[in-house]
Amino acid sequence: MKKNKSQTNLFVVLKTENITPNMQRITLKSDTLSAFPSDSEGRFIKLLFNRSGGTNLNEVSAEERPVARTYTIRRFIPELDIIEIDFVRHITQDLQCGFASRWAISAEAGDTINIAGPGKISSINTEADWFFLTADMTALPALSIKLKNLPDNAQGYAVIKIISEQDIQQLQAPKGIEVHWITGTSMTDKVLTLTWLEGGVMVWCACEFNVMRELRQYFRNDKDVQRDNLYISSYWKQGASEDSHKVIKRKYEEMQE
Repeated sequence: MKKNKSQTNLFVVLKTENITPNMQRITLKSDTLSAFPSDSEGRFIKLLFNRSGGTNLNEVSAEERPVARTYTIRRFIPELDIIEIDFVRHITQDLQCGFASRWAISAEAGDTINIAGPGKISSINTEADWFFLTADMTALPALSIKLKNLPDNAQGYAVIKIISEQDIQQLQAPKGIEVHWITGTSMTDKVLTLTWLEGGVMVWCACEFNVMRELRQYFRNDKDVQRDNLYISSYWKQGASEDSHKVIKRKYEEMQE
């Protein structure tokens, strides 16, 4: 294997299913999962493609890197060597923006793909007095894991932006967390309507870049949430490929330091 393809794992598609009209779940198997950390659920991984959007990395020259697309491990079943990944079903006119989604939509049992990772997981201060979690559909897999791992007595909100009401999923969350599924309303507008609770808050937010900027203004500046209790990140930017988004995101974060 060429140098630029090292440190990857080959996965085989076992099953693909539409769990909602706009969300697809793919179950993948690999005999290399024994090397994955036990807390791999919620960690990010990189799906690797060649320049034409295919999964045959033999078409990637030694001077190139595969095209990487970032996703979250939604479920990890180590005893079966299985992971599950959820994909938002969408097609863009810019082929570079939709490599992973196009692959997922056409994937069939027996197909293979190389995956790098998993990477580090964003931690949550579970000792906080209450919690405020927000996500759009791209970040819903990660938010789902965060909700599941909150203390049983956790209080607060989860605001989730979905494409249609049919995209509502069953989530495992403490009874004290109010889950708000929104469609037509903007995420920022919904967040601003919710009563700010007493005590120290832990904020976890992941969404589109421009929405992220609005929510950072609210949480960091308007509500003065401390940096150690604030995770806020953009997972994508409208009209930009993942590579372009990374550049924009890096410049923005440098300006915030």
